[in-house]
Amino acid sequence: MYGLELAGEEDAFAAREAEAAATGVTVVAPGLATARGVEPERARRLAYTRRVVELVGRCAPDIEAARAVVAAANVDREGTVAVRARDVRGLTGISTTDAERELGSALVDRGFGVDLDDPDHELRVCFSEDACLVGWTAVEAVRDFTDRKPTDRPFFQPGSMAPVDARAFVNMAGAEPGARILDPMCGTGGVLLEAGLVGADVVGVDAQAKMVGGARENLRHYVGSGDVVRGDATALPLRDDSMDGAVFDAPYGRQSKIARHSLADLVGGALAEVRRVAPECVMVADRSWAEAAEDAGWGVERVFERRVHRSLVRYVHLLHR
Repeated sequence: MYGLELAGEEDAFAAREAEAAATGVTVVAPGLATARGVEPERARRLAYTRRVVELVGRCAPDIEAARAVVAAANVDREGTVAVRARDVRGLTGISTTDAERELGSALVDRGFGVDLDDPDHELRVCFSEDACLVGWTAVEAVRDFTDRKPTDRPFFQPGSMAPVDARAFVNMAGAEPGARILDPMCGTGGVLLEAGLVGADVVGVDAQAKMVGGARENLRHYVGSGDVVRGDATALPLRDDSMDGAVFDAPYGRQSKIARHSLADLVGGALAEVRRVAPECVMVADRSWAEAAEDAGWGVERVFERRVHRSLVRYVHLLHR
């Protein structure tokens, strides 16, 4: 069994993204989940999982209970250790310093040496409401999203999606080395960047020549490869079943009348076309388009409502054929 330290404030969303790299994911407390199996390389690419541990045990959120778990565990490791404790979201008020001292003492009693700077093994102890997970660090996610802030890219336009969200969406759509991921309304290419950085082959389409050129420039800078063409999302220049997954951010509000299409025609047409070329889709919008997705033939697994700020809620649609 494994334990997952989730990031962000929306555990159900983080757990669903984690399913791109793990099986049997179950949220057990705020900010914490367990999983039956984990693919380490894919887990490193998750946006809303900070860390994966090989689970030693689960107990009440209490230092003495956590020490008892360590004292009773069958530990088959050698070398030096360090204990890192975390009060998840500050929910328990537990002193992490006291926890590290107590559990470090329990490991010393079992013959381990302590090395706080460069240990052979790291024991993570995460306290949350109603549960504490104790485990050996197995995977650290590479959460380098601030290196790709939209405003720092070679080409930028207002309204660009945050890299951490784009990464989560492409993971949910099946991005991995060798997979072909489409964004039929690619804009500045933020979704394409994150899919390309996890190893997927990316294809972008946009109606505006300026966006096509800018997305190409951003891809060259961060990924080095990727195809971006000018086209209509309601008439994609792609063969049937040529993609493995798709992600797109539908136009919002009053900005949504593009070329000859009304918003409803644009979104409905894009949904039908994406279904023609890909079996999986994550569509993001400022409202629910679940009915339109069903009309286009999609099965709607779930729609997450994620508040961005006071005046914007993103609806994240998980769609399957």
